[in-house]
Amino acid sequence: MNDITSGETEARNLVAEAIRRIVPDADLDTVGDDSPLRAEFELDSLDFLSFAETLAQRSRVDITEGDYDRLVTMRTCVEFLTGGDRGGRGQGPDAEHA
Repeated sequence: MNDITSGETEARNLVAEAIRRIVPDADLDTVGDDSPLRAEFELDSLDFLSFAETLAQRSRVDITEGDYDRLVTMRTCVEFLTGGDRGGRGQGPDAEHA
């Protein structure tokens, strides 16, 4: 049985979109959930900053510099975007805005 929720699927898609904006030919199908994204895609500091900014814009989640250490792997990015690693802070990809 698949335990991935629609919010997690959307979060994975947002991470993939943000990576592909930096590395257009990125093959995310070969990257494990716990593989470090920066190492896998050879992201330098500016690439990672662009990744984080793109992810924040597309997900509508407030991502600060203090959050960067939570955006290490696909799994940690998904957990962060779905609220599992934000302590209820910010808005997730499925959240409604007032």
